Amino acid sequence: RFENIVGRSPEMLEVFRLVEKVAPTQASILIGGESGTGKELIAQAIHQRSPRREAPFVKVSCASLPETLLESELFGHERGAFTGAVARRAGRFELAAGGTIFLDEIGDVSPGMQMKLLRFLQERQFERVGGNRTLTVDVRVIAATHRDLPALIREGKFREDLYYRLNVIEIVLPPLRTRSQDIPLLADFFVQKFASANGKEIVGLDEEALAALMAYSWPGNVRELEHAIERAIILARDRTLDLGLFPVIPRPEAPSRRPAGLVVPGATLEEIERDAIQRTLEAVGGSTTRAAAILKISPRT
Repeated sequence: RFENIVGRSPEMLEVFRLVEKVAPTQASILIGGESGTGKELIAQAIHQRSPRREAPFVKVSCASLPETLLESELFGHERGAFTGAVARRAGRFELAAGGTIFLDEIGDVSPGMQMKLLRFLQERQFERVGGNRTLTVDVRVIAATHRDLPALIREGKFREDLYYRLNVIEIVLPPLRTRSQDIPLLADFFVQKFASANGKEIVGLDEEALAALMAYSWPGNVRELEHAIERAIILARDRTLDLGLFPVIPRPEAPSRRPAGLVVPGATLEEIERDAIQRTLEAVGGSTTRAAAILKISPRT
């Protein structure tokens, strides 16, 4: 566990190990993964485990600003540089001096800004918008994207040289649907967090609700799970969260095929095991990875 990041799946344990290795270095890092997988939390964990932890951690959402505003946001501007620039303003790179800057959604940056970022990564120098004095700052760059940057390079939409400058070390976060064994751990973490915040005594989820959460594909990943549990906590009237509090989560499908005459006691252990595996596979739509996670066995088994 790192701060607000929890997981015990092999994929997340590998991410944790990689964070521990790269955090003490000065290398630029590129974090990939679908939206909602926790890229900003990983960037913060790297900063907190680095020698720069006492200096600022500054984040910039590159997708939310047009090119002209993004340039001013990153590099600052001089008084009179454009309409409304009534005073000199320091940019995010200056504010992050000695620390870490997190460039979120770097794949959405325009070609013009890509060139300016490349120059900064090469020389650690820049000029404020409307200025002619070259400034130098010491800052570590961590970038993140949900886009396929190699594909954008092939399409001519992203600079290859900038990609290699950013991607000294790459960390790719797995989607939640491939690590459903982490869902009980995450659910417990969020239950404690939001029950405390809302002054409620909630002990957890009932078996049906937990099974449904583990079988769901979570297109919004951990962020979607977090919001679903927060909503359930707010609406809950009992100490246990049931499936009715998760209206967007489908109920596991009823089993359609069963070994004839399976009776416990009376069936062999092999028959019971086969039935358990078959029921679980049906509940998760045939996904061997998710079924194995629920049963706590390997997908190979």
